This record gives sequence, structure tokens and C-alpha cells, in this order.
Amino acid sequence: MTTKRQVDSARFVHGSTLRHVVVMAGTGAIGLMAVFAVDLANLFYVSLLGDTSVAAAVGFAGTINFFHTAISIGMTIGVSATVARLLGAGQRTKARQVASASLVLMIVITVILSAATLLFLDPILNALGAAGETRVMTRGFLLITAPTYVFLAIGMCTAALMRSVGDARRAMTVTLSAAVVTAILDPILIFGFHLGLTGAAISNDIARVALALVGLYGATRVNDLIARFRFARLWSNSQPVMKVALPAVLTNLATPVASAYVTHAMARFGAAAVAGQATIDRITPVAFAVIYALTGAVGPIIAQNLGAGRADRIRETVRNSLVFVLLTVAVAWVVLALAQGGLIRAFSARGDTAVIITAFCSWLVASYAFVGCQFVANATFNNLDRPLLSTLFNWGRATIGTVPFVAAGMQHGPVGVMIGQAAGNAIFGTMAMLAAYVVVKRLPMGDCAALASRSSNQLEQSFVNVPAAAAGNTIAPDVELKELPLQGG
Repeated sequence: MTTKRQVDSARFVHGSTLRHVVVMAGTGAIGLMAVFAVDLANLFYVSLLGDTSVAAAVGFAGTINFFHTAISIGMTIGVSATVARLLGAGQRTKARQVASASLVLMIVITVILSAATLLFLDPILNALGAAGETRVMTRGFLLITAPTYVFLAIGMCTAALMRSVGDARRAMTVTLSAAVVTAILDPILIFGFHLGLTGAAISNDIARVALALVGLYGATRVNDLIARFRFARLWSNSQPVMKVALPAVLTNLATPVASAYVTHAMARFGAAAVAGQATIDRITPVAFAVIYALTGAVGPIIAQNLGAGRADRIRETVRNSLVFVLLTVAVAWVVLALAQGGLIRAFSARGDTAVIITAFCSWLVASYAFVGCQFVANATFNNLDRPLLSTLFNWGRATIGTVPFVAAGMQHGPVGVMIGQAAGNAIFGTMAMLAAYVVVKRLPMGDCAALASRSSNQLEQSFVNVPAAAAGNTIAPDVELKELPLQGG
């Protein structure tokens, strides 16, 4: 029984890596699509109210929400990478203890950040350029939704834990539950009770609670991934996670920082331009959900094969992921180009809003191939103990890859802003993917396998070294994961 459970827990070390990428990204995409469909549905329903200011308010609120989501995603990258690596090395008890400490830590961090958002909400809105009636609506929306960020974090963490063990189907149901709740409640609250934007906010809150409850059930009752929490061991259990999570959070924060700058630039052209950007920002995560899912999908595959000493399979996974990105973007480009007229009508887009949607769906959508390359590269860096490279490339894209290009594009209107952003994405996505290939190419297959074999046979020692490339220093120093008592797990 124990042997079977360990084999099931490390399912990515066998079989086709392409199949693992497709299955994990596909199921993860459905889950992510459900999460982003919540925002898309909110925007769709409020756009039916016929007020551009309402759509712009959703855009400003989405920019702030993006910061919180980015932090949670960064934390889950650390959780997923560490837990998957422990499972790949056959250390399920330790993995459960790390998982429980990580969940509690995410809750504490999210509560603190939510309180800070509410406390400094007015200065934040000033920085984004929100004004007039749009500002009032944005503030009211966030006062209702910000307190429930913690439930979103719980749902994301538990879904990541289930992906770590390879239970992609149940991880998918976590996010699907939120989409179902939103699809039911949005029209009822927005139109049935005539609550408008306030109804959309309440619907968001209820959907997040559902997300957390379904996630906790799957992680605890179904997969038994969360051990009894012990406060005295919070830091020792979460320390290996934070070694990956902190750089990953810094990496992920780069994207919302760039988004905030773009929102500020769009605000100069009025509410219609912000509404156009908000529409694109909600269409793309749904259209490219598979691309967005790659970081969480590829990470556990790389991590388990690292734990098993299979450098050859790591290289194969990265190659297959890149091919998968290019094919996905090509298909999405065709679909969006054909559907642009329907999207304009569905969101009641007019003026600059319609122009922005047309420009993106016609040709700027191709830039997401480079975004996908950077996602694959980030997953590679994070799971091969080179997370600082992710931070470097993401912040490079968010600063010198965004500010000068967007500033130049502003001279040509809101579409120029989008062109500038796409140019920066292309440059840094290409550089990140090339760097990832260098890191993976230098993985010493024999040494990696030998270190993994030796580590898996030393569970009785006080710590276990995660396989790393001591030769050539292609991976940062080994992550020390302290052995924990087996009782009370």
C-alpha cells in the first residue's frame, strides 16, 4: 500500500512528458479559465448596464486585485515546487507538514495585505489615475471585495497542493466551483436585485468562499495532503517553501506593476480607453488560460523529475512546453480574430474601447507567444533552484521592457500604448527562454541521478539534500529540508 501511494505521488517521473504537460496545462487551464471567467462575467454583466464608467471601475479594481493574486500565485509556486519535490523523493509525511505550515502562512500574509489595501486605498487610487464617478465606484467595489482575498488565497493554495500530487482533476474543480457560483449569482444580484456593481462585488465574495471550501475538502479529505498544524514548527516547515516563494512573489509582482503603469497611461485617454484595456485584460486570461496554467503545470513535472534525478526528462519537458505554447497561441489568434466583432457587440464597446479590442484581436494577440515563453522559463527557473532569474527577467520586462516602450507608444494614442507593451514582452520573453535553455542544457544528468539516489536512501539522517548540480553550479545551493518526526503527521 505504501509503495503504491509513493508511486502515485510521483507520477510525473514516468510516461510521456508531452502528455503530462498537456494534461496538467489543460486541466489547469480549465480551472484558471473558471477563475478568470469570474472577472470576465462580472465585466460582461456590468457592461450591459451601458455605463463606460462602471466598466472602467472594474478595470481599476482589477489592477489592484492583480497585485494580491500575483502574491498568492508566487506563494503557491513555492508550495507546489517544495511539496512536489518531497513527494518525488518519497517523503510524503514531510510534504504534508510543509503543506500545512504553508497554508497557515499564506492566510496570515493575505490578511495583513488586505488590511493594508483598505488602509491605503485612496493613495492607491490616486496613483492609478482613477477620478470622478469611476473612482467612487472603484472604491465601493474594493471595500466589499478586499476583505475576502484570504478565501481566494486558501483556494489557490489547496489547488496547488493537489496539482503537486498530480490530482489535476480535483484542482480543476476548485476553481470551477467559483465560476459556477458567479455565473448563477451575477445576473441575480446585478439585475434581479438591481444592485449593479455592488451585486458583482457580493457575487465575487461568495464565489471566493466557495473556492476555499472546495479546495480545503479536496486537499484534506480526499488527498490527505495537510497534516496537523504545529505553530512551533511554522518557520522550520515553511522555510524551504519561502526560499522559492519569496523570489517567486517578487517575480510575480513585476507583472501587476507593469499593468498598473499601463492602466495609468490608458487613464490619460479617458474612461473608454481604461474600459478597453479592462476588456482585453479579462479576455486574454480566458483565451490563453492554457498559457497561464503552464507555470503551475510544468513546475511539478520538473520538480518531481529533479527529485528523481531525471535531467533528461526535465530537458524534454521544457522543449515540449515551448512547442505547446506556440501551437496554443496560433489557435487562439485565429479564434480571436474571427470573434472580434462578436466581442465588441457583447461588451457594448464603442469609441476607443472598440478600437482597442479590434487592434488586439487582429494582430497584437501574437505577442502572447513571448509571454508564454517567459512563463515556461519562469517555471524552469523556479523549480531548478534559480528563482532569481525569474525575478530578473520579470522585473526587466516590467521596467525597461514596459516604461520606455509604453511612454513612446502614448504619443500614438491608446493603441500605441498596447504596441509598446507588446514590444517589451517580445524582447524579454525571448531572452528568458534562451536563458532557460542554457540552464537546462547544463544539467548534469549522471550527477543529478546519483545525488537523487543517494538522497532518497538517507531519510534517516537529520536532513536530506534535494538533488542539485554541484558540478558546474548550474543550480543554486541545495535546499536543506529538515527531517521531521513521523508521529502526529
